[in-house]
Order: sequence, then structure tokens, then C-alpha cells
Amino acid sequence: MYRRNRCSLLVQHGRRLTAAQHHPLTLPDCCCVSQGGQLLRSVMEKAAEGTAEKGTNVAVKGEAALRPEFITTKEKFHGYIDSEWQGTKGEKASDNGAAGETKETCVDEPEAKKFKPDPEESTKEGKPDGKRLRGQNKSRPHKKPTTYDEKRLCLSVIKDDRDCPFGDKCHFYHDVAEYLASKPADIGESCYLYDTFGKCSYGLSCRFAKAHTTPDFQTMENTDLIKAHEGRNPVKNSLSKDLQNRLRKRSVPFKKSAEYLKTLPNNGDKKTQQRGNGEACATKVSTDPAGGAQHVSTEAETQLQSCPDKQPPVKTVGPLTDVDIIKLRPCEKKQVDFRDKLYLAPLTTCGNLPFRRVCKRFGVDITCGEMAMCTNLLQGQQSEWALLKRHESEDLFGVQVEGCFPDTMTRCAELINTNTDVDFVDINSGCPIDLVYKKGGGCGLMTRTRKFEQIIKGMNYVLDVPLTVKIRTGVQEKSNVAHKLIPEMKDWGVSMITLHGRSREQRYTKLADWDYITTCSKLASPVPLFGNGDILSYEDAMKAKETGVSGIMLARGALIKPWIFTEIKESRHWDISSSERLDILKDFTNFGLEHWGSDTRGVEKTRTFMLEWLSFMCRYIPVGLLERVPQKINERPPYYMGRNYLESLMASQNAGDWIRISEMLLGPVPNNFNFLPKHKANSYK
Repeated sequence: MYRRNRCSLLVQHGRRLTAAQHHPLTLPDCCCVSQGGQLLRSVMEKAAEGTAEKGTNVAVKGEAALRPEFITTKEKFHGYIDSEWQGTKGEKASDNGAAGETKETCVDEPEAKKFKPDPEESTKEGKPDGKRLRGQNKSRPHKKPTTYDEKRLCLSVIKDDRDCPFGDKCHFYHDVAEYLASKPADIGESCYLYDTFGKCSYGLSCRFAKAHTTPDFQTMENTDLIKAHEGRNPVKNSLSKDLQNRLRKRSVPFKKSAEYLKTLPNNGDKKTQQRGNGEACATKVSTDPAGGAQHVSTEAETQLQSCPDKQPPVKTVGPLTDVDIIKLRPCEKKQVDFRDKLYLAPLTTCGNLPFRRVCKRFGVDITCGEMAMCTNLLQGQQSEWALLKRHESEDLFGVQVEGCFPDTMTRCAELINTNTDVDFVDINSGCPIDLVYKKGGGCGLMTRTRKFEQIIKGMNYVLDVPLTVKIRTGVQEKSNVAHKLIPEMKDWGVSMITLHGRSREQRYTKLADWDYITTCSKLASPVPLFGNGDILSYEDAMKAKETGVSGIMLARGALIKPWIFTEIKESRHWDISSSERLDILKDFTNFGLEHWGSDTRGVEKTRTFMLEWLSFMCRYIPVGLLERVPQKINERPPYYMGRNYLESLMASQNAGDWIRISEMLLGPVPNNFNFLPKHKANSYK
């Protein structure tokens, strides 16, 4: 009785004392504690003071467990970062006036997000905060890269010094000396484009122009390197001007899409929709909503509706070929072996082509472009088509499209099938953002099964490559629907399913439900099902593979540590050094300059995407500093000192310190530069 009451008293005051701290308490002491509790408080305060004096680390819920000698406070951490930066870089930066402006050019960090309390945790006392979890993308400053290069050198001078077609109306520089007087200083002595390809197409506007410019302002060329890369196109799927103009004029034919869409019941004809499956009719009459004309579906279209994979008979002229007799069956489409592969998730903003090239170097098997809106692709928007670009190093590459209607999605699939080189097409049915969901796309498709079915069957009908789908567990947190959809998607013709183990309401809070993913993987068999969620180490990956999934998809884990693909394939923890991580950023910088350009616009665009990536990469904790290996993705890194200054700088959560890292690779930021990350961590709880 005494031991039970004594233990209960110790727990009630916040923490259980150790055995050594229990010993001094005798029976009379315990009676005093039960009467007033003052002695217990004094003992606990002394124990806490002793713990603080010894410097031992008391584990905090939600924080990663680090070795005590590396843990520090926020004030000491930032004081060390600022003092060391001024000491090592201050002299050089002060000449350019950049060191003192680094903190001024970045926007202050916003307040931490206010979390919605769990129903179990919320009490009746007081009204809980009704504000929803929201990002900061809408309120952050938006500046285009063109802002930093207001007046450029005319393209006619850069290319071949020909006459400008705009003449006196041209707004750009034509006098080289005048342009060079206003151009920012060069960043470095060597140009990656010139050293790699033998020629820099940006000429005098390149921020590394000294490496390939003669004293008389002529651009040099390396003929040997030019011949070695002659006829080679490292980037595919670019939008041609001819296709863009035809898309804008709506003159691109979508024959296969039209064939399929004719078989769908018209939304304007409610009587046709209300007919039962048992009622047979040879012909179906529907009303065209545009002109009010009636359309009589033929027997061939009725057959196509019952079996969309079968094409209707087409009148042809000429010799009879095998194509006329033997139609392409779904099993004869291009086959892709998805099993036992590592899949880099399509990541908005951060999953750009240079980042995917970095991940390919570390061993990722499957890559996918960023989510593209089908309507923007059909309109020929250059910025949206840029998301479909594929580098030659991406041997297994797909594109992800988002839409909410069968007509636009089917036409978009046919457009991609005809004009791009991809290995598969993925439907985004897991996007949680309001902009997409409220229109019926993303997670909204999971609740619109009829439209979802029409979209999948229509895209399958026009594609020659496999069609995959990415979904979440459901929309509401405690109402999973994926297990109901997966058997239906198997019948609709999906080649692979990716399941993120969270609902739309959860976003990225709480842990992914891998038990539910296990259940769904059994339902999906024999269709491959990839699991996604909370994988940050090879141990997490091994546990995920034990659930029976066909493969694993990595998203935030790849952003925090892109070398995770090497760790998984080699089954080890990689205690990567800060200099090796800086080399990874150098590779990204070079790939970015190749992709976006080496002029001022390209440099600042590369810097912006690097800073977005650093907002994730700073969450990585080196293996050698951890008290317990491995690091978990939902554990917040406390303030800690690295083993050297660079490691400490890379651990900073301050956007100003990320800008300092970018200045080490891309030179000083412009005077009017500011940055605030698009993604703010929402997974720590």
C-alpha cells in the first residue's frame, strides 16, 4: 500500500524520480508528503537543479535525441553563427556590402502555426482556437527573377551580333560597353556551361563571362567539346512554338479522345442516366447542351461504352494491314516493371529537374515530374509544359497530371501521349490543397467515383503507356475509403497505385498508417501498390517493405537527405560530412545553371529553388550527433552545434542563414532580394 501511494504521488507531480532519488525518502517523510506535498516539491526542484548542473539532456516530446555535448540554446547558436560568419566572410562580404544586408534582405520568419487540438485533448473549458492550419504561400512576397535584371543585353547582340528586328523600339541594351557598366560583377572565374559543352549560349550576359570572353568582347568556343555534344539533346519534352500556337488556336485534333467521350452519358440527358442496367436499347438519344441537337449513338458506340478498350470500326482506304485486323490490347501496351524500386515522389516546387538529377546520382529508380494542371497544358502554357521536361539520365520517368473532368483529362493524356517521351502517366488524386480540392480534383476525386472511373478509363483508352494513380487514405481523418476504391481501380485498368498513409485532413501531421497500407496492398494484388509516408532511413524502408508493398515512394525524406537512396540500397547509415553536403549543393547549382541559365535571371531562379530545398535540408541531423539512431521524420531537431562551422550553418532554421549558404555558391544576393520559404514544417507535433 505504501509503495503504491508513494509512486502515485511521484507521478502526479510531473515526472517519476529515479531509484537513487527514491532512497532518501523514509516512511515518515512520505507521510509528510501526503499531507502537504511541500517536501516532494523541494526534492524534485533539487533533482532538477542537479540535472541541469550536470548538463544531462532531458528528452522533450517531439524533439530528436541528441548527444548532450552538442545541444545548445537559440541565443548561443545564432551568436556563434553570426560571429563566425563575420570573422570568416566579413572582410570579403563587406567590400560588396552584402554581409550586413543578409539579414535585412530576408523577410522575418512568420509566427508558428496554430495547431488544431485533438478532440481527445480539447476540454470544455474555454473555446478552442477555430483557426485552420494554413500555409504561408499566399502571404509571402512574390518576386519574379526578371525583377533582378530589369534591362538586359539584346538577344541580337548575344547570339550573332545581327541587326535587331525591333530597331529603335527595342527596350534592351545594344551597346556592349554600356551594358557591362551596369551588369553585376561576375560570380566566379569558370563557367560550368563552357567547361561542359564548349560554348555558353548566354555570352556576355553570363555571370561567369570572364571565363569565355576575349578582350574585344567576343565569346570563345571549344570546338572539341562542341563536336562531342553535337546532335545530343539532354533534355526532352520541350514545348515547340508550332504546338503552342496550335494549342492556343485550338486546332490540335483529339480523335481518340472524341471517340471515347462520345460513349459517355451526357449530363444534360437525365433520362438516359436514370435508366437501369437491365433496360436494353439499340440506340440512345442524347441532347447536345451546346446546340440542343440530338445525337443518336450507334451500335459501335454502345459496344465501346461497354468495353472502352475496344476501338470502333473506322473506314479506311488502301491495303489491309495487321493494324486493321489486330487491335492493341491493354496487355500489349508498353510494360513497366515497377516492383522493388525506389520511387521519388512528384514534389511541387522542389521536385524540379536539377533536383531529380541529384537524386539519380544517389540511386533513385523512378522519377516523376511535378504536378501539372491539365487545363494549363491544353492551353499551351510554357510554365506548365516545363514541368514535363525529362533529362537523359532519367531512365524511368513519368509525368503527373491533375484534373477533375473526363474530357480535359482524356485530351491531356492524348496530348502527352503524342508529343512527349514518357514511360508512364500518373493521376494526382492525393493533392490536399484547397485550390485543387474545391474544384473536385486531387483528393476530391476519391469522393467522385463516377468521374474518377470515367477519367481512368478515358486516359487508358488514349495512352500507349501505363497509367498510375496516387491516392491518400481518404478525405476525413477517421474515414478511410482507399480500401473501397482500390478493388474498383483494378477493374478500371490502373497499372500501379501509390498510397500515402494519411488523409487530406491530416496533411502531414501524425504518423502515416502503415497498417492500413498493408491491408490495401493485399487488396491491390496483383496490381503493384507503393507505400508512402515517414521514411527517413534505411530502417524505415526495411520496415515498410515488410508490409508487403511492391515498392516505396519517398518525398520529404528525399528532400531532407537525398542520399537516402544510397543508404537504402547499401543498408547503412551514412554519416555524411558537411563538405560532402556542400558538394551536393554545388552539383545542384551547376544543374540549375544548365537548366535555367547562367545569366542573372537563371542565377536568381537557381538560388530561389535552392533556398526552397534548404528549408527541408536544414532538418537533417548528422548521424554522429544522434543519441539514438536513426532520426525520425516527425522529430524536431533542437538547437545544436555541429562538428564544424559549416555543419552548424546548415543546421540553422533561419532563412537568412540559407541565403548565406547560397552566397557561397552563387555570389551575393541583389540589393532588392528577399525570400520566405513556401513550405513551413507542419509535421512536428
